[in-house]
Amino acid sequence: MPINILMPALSPTMTEGTLSRWLVNEGDTVNSGDVLAEIETDKATMEVEAVEEGTIAKILVPGGTEGVAVNQTIAVLLEEDEDASALENFSSETEASAAKAEPKQEEAASAASTAEKTPPSTTPSTPTGPAPVSASGDRIFASPLARRMASQESLELSALKGSGPHGRIVKADILSALEQGIGKAGASTETSAAAPAKAASAASGPNARELADMLGMEYDLEPLSSMRRVIANRLSESKQTVPHFYLSVDCEMDKLLAFRKELNASGDVKISVNDFVIRAAALALKKVPAANASFSDEGILSYKNADISVAVATPSGLITPIIKAAQNKGLGVISGEMKDLAGRARDGKLKPEEYQGGTFSISNLGMFGIKDFSAIINPPQGCILAVGAGEQRPVVKDGALAIATVMTCTLSVDHRVVDGAVGAEYMAAFKALIQEPLSMLL
Repeated sequence: MPINILMPALSPTMTEGTLSRWLVNEGDTVNSGDVLAEIETDKATMEVEAVEEGTIAKILVPGGTEGVAVNQTIAVLLEEDEDASALENFSSETEASAAKAEPKQEEAASAASTAEKTPPSTTPSTPTGPAPVSASGDRIFASPLARRMASQESLELSALKGSGPHGRIVKADILSALEQGIGKAGASTETSAAAPAKAASAASGPNARELADMLGMEYDLEPLSSMRRVIANRLSESKQTVPHFYLSVDCEMDKLLAFRKELNASGDVKISVNDFVIRAAALALKKVPAANASFSDEGILSYKNADISVAVATPSGLITPIIKAAQNKGLGVISGEMKDLAGRARDGKLKPEEYQGGTFSISNLGMFGIKDFSAIINPPQGCILAVGAGEQRPVVKDGALAIATVMTCTLSVDHRVVDGAVGAEYMAAFKALIQEPLSMLL
């Protein structure tokens, strides 16, 4: 019997993705483990492997298609002893099954997106409602992303022509309609589900794009990537639901810089200041384990390892690859892992387990000359350390004025799980390690 190849869920939060390109063609024979296609998620580009042997009989979703729902059939595989005649009844059954499953997929995608990412008190959830139908009563097929965009832009899906498989309306069709100014719903055709969202939007005033249009301002509109949308929703949720407080310390770095210079002169591995910061942050968590924790409705999670998430800027947004069990790793190992993770993060080649999780985050803007700042906690973690630039400042030593290289570090803390005294104890331990770097080798 033919085998459906489904759009995989490559992360717990993924509800849809972009099928970037196929690496096989119809008629190709594949073995278990062969790479079939590349999928773009909200964080990275991943490869999809074959789990069965056989022949690619039909590709249902072409490369470059956006908004492909998780578990949607993207291709059909024939087993070794089957020929094309096996598809005669199977194709119609597959399409009928997909049509029945689609509303449930869209409902689940919308519910997951709303529950996990959208703060209900400030942002109205995007209505899903029943699947749209045309004036003739025929079902209109559209991806979940296309339906949300159409609802937000008050577009009539029945007025659009889909370019996806079997006439399915996808994101590109919505963007094209917006550019051409077609498909706009009139006031009389506005659905009752969309009305509350528009009313809420009107009550809160125009958004940036609406205001720019009203004032005749010139601008370029770059649609939100999946990654940027996730970042926006998660950080909004964090600031609105997590009670932050902040603790700052000034760390003298002269001993660390001298020690780093000696290490780099004598070895093949080049250690960065950030590598020392990662090591110190992990060892400080070992000394103050109460800071290595997260809040949950069931209780406080106290982690046994210091899995350090390190913020890395990429062309499509911020991602936090993880140095796992960093308290057990030396500076050389941390340096090698960080260079590898950061490089693959910028290329979109990280595996989900390399950026999902983590117990504590570090955001270092010192290399950009930022003196100090306060970072937003990365849920569900309890703390994030913001690291500023090391700079020469006047300090008082033994009653006399002196010059020292000083770095300001600020800890953002979730007060539900870490109290002020625990946060202060952690920052004292971190500062001591930075100012006496030889202690990191013990």
